[in-house]
Amino acid sequence: MKEIKITTEYIKLGQLLKFANVVTDGIDAKIMVQNGEIKVNDEVCTMRGKKLVDGDIVEVIYNGEKFIVKQ
Repeated sequence: MKEIKITTEYIKLGQLLKFANVVTDGIDAKIMVQNGEIKVNDEVCTMRGKKLVDGDIVEVIYNGEKFIVKQ
């Protein structure tokens, strides 16, 4: 599991996917999220703007890659 360090109160799901190099741009993030390819805390998430905070875990379903948000 890779740590994604943030210095703000939260990071949006689409931003995290770009920051972690899962996608190259916001359009790719939007498509992945809308297609149900991303889990947040073990639940499929279809909201690209979901606010992630310290301790949240994001999983890319198709490859099992996981990220944890750390503040």
